[in-house]
Amino acid sequence: MIAEVEKIDGAYIVIYKRPLTHSVDKVWRALTENDKLEKWMPNLEVKNLQQDGVIQFNMNDRTDNSFNMKILDYKEYTYLQYEWGEGWVRFELYPQAEGCLLLLKEFNPTLNDHTPKDLAGWHVCLEMFMALLEGKMMDFPKDDWEVWYEKYSRVIRNVKK
Repeated sequence: MIAEVEKIDGAYIVIYKRPLTHSVDKVWRALTENDKLEKWMPNLEVKNLQQDGVIQFNMNDRTDNSFNMKILDYKEYTYLQYEWGEGWVRFELYPQAEGCLLLLKEFNPTLNDHTPKDLAGWHVCLEMFMALLEGKMMDFPKDDWEVWYEKYSRVIRNVKK
């Protein structure tokens, strides 16, 4: 399911919607516990899970380089928003009868050549996230990423028109 890209007040919001057959508790733990987070987004490490806390982005390029991203908005089991580049990302969980709805929103003040790469990355990381919830391990699917990169490149070109 491809993300929606909306232009709002000169900036852009990307929304990924994923209905899940898992409880809010299980999904929240996969989003915030480092032993689970490393299985679907290995660059991220939660350092201080709270409002104004820190999530560290590790380059994972054998240099030990990393940088901190501030948690901008937080309510346990409900939402987690943190800095992401010039914008932010936000995970929202909504309980449903058969599990929960996960919304991943990314705010981008501008669109550039890197945007479709980032969007394809989130897309395949969400596939890895859903596999984790099913108890499966999945390596980063580079071939899938390339397919999604082409699709998101077309989406971004259309949004810019």
